[in-house]
Amino acid sequence: MNVDVLIVGAGPAGMAAALAAAASNAKIAILDDNPQTGGQIWRDGPQAHLPAVARRYRQQLLQQSNIQLLAGTRVVAVAGPNSLLLEDAERGWVIQYDKLILCTGARELLLPFPGWTLPGVTGAGGLQALIKGGLAVKGQRLVIAGSGPLLLASAATAKDNGANLLRIAEQAPWTAVAAFAAQLPRWPHKLWQAAGLFDASYRANSHVVEALGKDRLEGVRINRGGVIEEIACERLACGFGLIPNLQLAQALHCHIEQQAVAVDSWQASSVAGVYAAGEACGFGGSDKALVEGAIAGYAAVGHNAAAEQLWPQRQRWQQFAQVLRQRFALTDAVRQLAQPDTLVCRCEDVPYAALAGASGWAQAKLSSRCGMGACQGRVCGAAAQALWGWTPAPPRPPFSPTRIETLLQLQSPER
Repeated sequence: MNVDVLIVGAGPAGMAAALAAAASNAKIAILDDNPQTGGQIWRDGPQAHLPAVARRYRQQLLQQSNIQLLAGTRVVAVAGPNSLLLEDAERGWVIQYDKLILCTGARELLLPFPGWTLPGVTGAGGLQALIKGGLAVKGQRLVIAGSGPLLLASAATAKDNGANLLRIAEQAPWTAVAAFAAQLPRWPHKLWQAAGLFDASYRANSHVVEALGKDRLEGVRINRGGVIEEIACERLACGFGLIPNLQLAQALHCHIEQQAVAVDSWQASSVAGVYAAGEACGFGGSDKALVEGAIAGYAAVGHNAAAEQLWPQRQRWQQFAQVLRQRFALTDAVRQLAQPDTLVCRCEDVPYAALAGASGWAQAKLSSRCGMGACQGRVCGAAAQALWGWTPAPPRPPFSPTRIETLLQLQSPER
């Protein structure tokens, strides 16, 4: 399979990139491991309520004859120069491209604390995705903790589906939250959005200390400004911000800077012909993702004038992202929640004490098997980087569990 432009990720950035590139009549493919376009932020499901802008972008994609959507498809490996090995539910194959746009999004940062592996404890974004997918939460007592606007969005989704929201615990101090709110009038849409999501249960300068229960979650212990509270609940959702998905960018040897893909004014990475946009370049929300994706799409097909016209809009949303990062930076308190017996790597049952003395990620893996389980270090690797500053090793293929038949594509005569 050969295309002019391949886009990995069909969230807001990927959708915008595909539509921008489509005007050139280039042959475009956009792939995502979800069954529908929209990514995580516009995730579909039986209990999802897609915003109008998401529905509009989805409809526009369907109207473009030169855009092929590869849904339920994931990248397994780099197959050679300008080629990737892909797999869906039925087959594996190699796709070749002239230009590649990485819109791989982000995932939640999950930090270990006592009890975080109990049934009933999820990520904040994870809970939102589960509810959109059909999880019943009606009448369940819920506490949401962590940092950033995702807490409010997750809380709103849960409340809309009948959850009994008891507390939103934001780890940032009130001064930081107030400073963030004071700057929101610069982005009126975000101001109205925040006002609509705000809940009376919101408390700043608060963080989770421990999830309580034996066989499943029964309650949570919260530190609120130095005062410990215990709240009985059936669900706890914790998210400490978002981190870019860099696996493919690292495998392609793109330069990474401040845990994000480094790009120039055209959203081009350090590797010729490879662009990046959206959360892969740093968290900033759907508005930033849309404009970065459009710039990358135009630039990939040589429509530089159209891309340059969007630079002021991009700068506006990148400024919002910068304020967001500054005001919701993690405090030392949430980095020091784990006890010696607290699991850091859930896949291999590796506790904090087994890792605390390691000199780096490589030694930790060799001595404890940390990061060698099913998730291949996606959860514990990010946690270790936040806790100790370790830099995870570049990924090795296959990037996820893969069928043998797919891997054999790498040994075909053409390769």
